[in-house]
Amino acid sequence: MSIARNLNLWLTSEDGPAVTVERLPGAAAFPPPGVSARLFTLAHGQVGRYRANFRFRFTQCACDPSWYYEDWVVHVSNGRVAHDRFLHGEPDLDVDSRVHLYGGPARRGNR
Repeated sequence: MSIARNLNLWLTSEDGPAVTVERLPGAAAFPPPGVSARLFTLAHGQVGRYRANFRFRFTQCACDPSWYYEDWVVHVSNGRVAHDRFLHGEPDLDVDSRVHLYGGPARRGNR
């Protein structure tokens, strides 16, 4: 759970063995911060993939125009899965939240 929290993800188990994965608000400059989002709910044995990209300021000062960028691919499983499932298998659920980091239309990469 602490690894998920370090990635601003929140895992909850509400209905028996299912696990719900949510993205918590973060410090990204883009996409706009302050909103949590439910990504998916995984049944036991399922794998979910979350893809996102972010733009961050190096400092909180508006006078500093320096940015850094992160591109995430996060796999989450509910229970044990085969050791190579994340690298070679297809996820059961896939959320692609990648965007143009300067506010343009949504970016979609290879699926």
